[in-house]
Amino acid sequence: MKTIKTQVGIIGAGPAGLTLANWLKQQGISSVIIEHRSQEYVQARVRAGLLEQNTVDILKNLGLADRLVKEGQEHHGVYLNFDGKRIRVPFGKLTNGRNITIYGQQEVVKDLTEAWVNGGETLLFEAPALELDGLETSSPKIHFEHEGEKGIIECDFIAACDGFHGLGRKSMPKDAYKEYTITYPFSWLGILAHVAPSSEELIYAYHERGFALHSLRSEKVSRLYIQVDNDDHVDNWTDEQIWEELSIRLGTEGWKLNSGPIFEKSITPMRSYFIDNMQHGRLFLAGDAAHIVPPTGGKGLNLAVADVKHLVDGFTDFYKNNSMKALDNYSEIALKRIWRAQDFSNFMTTLFHKQYEHGSFQYQLQKAKFDYISLSEAYATTLAENYVGLPFEAFG
Repeated sequence: MKTIKTQVGIIGAGPAGLTLANWLKQQGISSVIIEHRSQEYVQARVRAGLLEQNTVDILKNLGLADRLVKEGQEHHGVYLNFDGKRIRVPFGKLTNGRNITIYGQQEVVKDLTEAWVNGGETLLFEAPALELDGLETSSPKIHFEHEGEKGIIECDFIAACDGFHGLGRKSMPKDAYKEYTITYPFSWLGILAHVAPSSEELIYAYHERGFALHSLRSEKVSRLYIQVDNDDHVDNWTDEQIWEELSIRLGTEGWKLNSGPIFEKSITPMRSYFIDNMQHGRLFLAGDAAHIVPPTGGKGLNLAVADVKHLVDGFTDFYKNNSMKALDNYSEIALKRIWRAQDFSNFMTTLFHKQYEHGSFQYQLQKAKFDYISLSEAYATTLAENYVGLPFEAFG
């Protein structure tokens, strides 16, 4: 039986777990990461590619943003379409210079993994967590398996950054939290294509045929989505049909969509989920282990990094001042931003997706919101502030 001793045992080598480990190291706090998937799988997962200003600032301050700065694309606004009418919301102008950066989540994971491993730290891939015990004591344990051998991580705290299906949340007493969930009546068919983006900034579009989004991953790779039914399948869509639908839904007068070879297709269900307590004893949840948002607002990865910020504050306070105060308040502090992000993600989702008949009362309400964004700088500022990410001090 292999035994590893550390201060913080981390489950999950996604953005939350890796950011936490690297940040704790800079604070002189030791940690070990285990990940049940292979390194190849984790670094190939295509997820969000939108980084808020907070996230970019954190990675820069940690000295982990060299490639992000070199290859990431800073966007200073976003285009919004409604029935073929297009407006632009300028981020920096409305938020005192705060913007977003497009840089794939898998690239963030690669950068953070490289920094951690090259620093001689422990990260075990294909090492599933099997059981957590001693959560209500000062010496909790993570039981895991690696290369056919059972092991134990003995630590002061456990950070479960292991996603929605992970062991972390499942190890909390069922009466320790309430669940909140929304399942939307549509999904996204997403593609990656070898083609230069057709826009220098993202385009969100409402159309009577359904929602569409133009995004990108680089100067040569475009990321695009269309709204489909929940029971749809990628095999129902040829490349030609996808490009035609995107061209129709994103279209405005004088604008043309570039098309090219599609090298990945996937369907993503749209849902909101979170719990109202992210800790139990010496166990703390971060990222998708505690909350999921629809991708419309680009909040998933950024919420995970915000959770980590609050955890680092708490662990640092404990090891430097022998105080549990910040850790005891972790859920309360983190949930303020999570509620805000859930509301904004729901706002963007209900604004741009077709849910009702064209011309209906509900449709007219959607259109009125869109029109108000174009009329009111205050309303546009609200959207911009939420999109680029509110500063941490905004939540007290």
